[in-house]
Amino acid sequence: MNRNVILTCAVTGAGDTAGKNPNVPVTPRQIADDCIAAAKAGASVAHIHVRDPETGGISHATEHFREVMERVREAGTDIVMNITAGGGGDWVPDAADPTRGGPGTDIQTPRERHAPVGELLPELCTLDCGSLNFGDMVYVNTADWLREHARLVQAAGVKPELECFDLGHVWFARQLQQEGLLDGDPLFQLCLGIPWGAEADPETMLAMRNKLPENANWAAFGIGRQQMPMVAQAMLLGGHARVGLEDNLYLEKGVMATNAQLVEKAGTIIENLGGRLMTPAETRAHLALRDPSTGHIVKKTLETAAGGDA
Repeated sequence: MNRNVILTCAVTGAGDTAGKNPNVPVTPRQIADDCIAAAKAGASVAHIHVRDPETGGISHATEHFREVMERVREAGTDIVMNITAGGGGDWVPDAADPTRGGPGTDIQTPRERHAPVGELLPELCTLDCGSLNFGDMVYVNTADWLREHARLVQAAGVKPELECFDLGHVWFARQLQQEGLLDGDPLFQLCLGIPWGAEADPETMLAMRNKLPENANWAAFGIGRQQMPMVAQAMLLGGHARVGLEDNLYLEKGVMATNAQLVEKAGTIIENLGGRLMTPAETRAHLALRDPSTGHIVKKTLETAAGGDA
């Protein structure tokens, strides 16, 4: 059991959710405001996508990421920033010609996916560790693309959060480590409940956790109604947790959530199980992240070494 929990808030995502819950942030200002509110509610990490401010749809624009990060930093509320680098992998075969992408297809090269990370240098960025039948589309991330992307992240000095949507993704992440493409203790995020990847249940989380390297830090999340049960399950199995409107729109049945409310609810679960939420400063030290105020890597101390390792 992990009693010192890093809680991530995934504030918006890239899915078609803005029209389903009016609290889903769309503009850079709204996204930044939700990062700040999540931090005040107890989150130590903000995981961000950005959206087209006019349509609410997918955006990969570096200027949108920059505005979010600048607004958060200028607000003076500390939180670790985690930029997605997993966009641009959506493939929907064209009905008339399945050799081509149809409506909904959004493909970027590894270098294009990395561009905001390489320019803005957040403490963390995601690295999605394989391809997947993601609902009715395919998320495309080939082995060679992943190797190229891992090299770019490594050269930038940003720590990758290894997002694993299935057991084979954990296997390939271990391969990246063996090839020397990951520095330090790896950080895994076990992504559960997305059709048709790993299911959000204790057996699946345990199976994935048991395949992690011995020196791994890890977290997990479930989508929809499984969000809060997976918070408790991850803590009980020794991991950290993630909540937020990217993964779940409801506080309870029929009640739309805000990001801050989801953080507060997860924090209550963690505290009721005998745990505590780690601060952003403790999180940087525990994961050996770059301090944005100095640009230097924060060293893990004896005080931050306890709890949360696989």
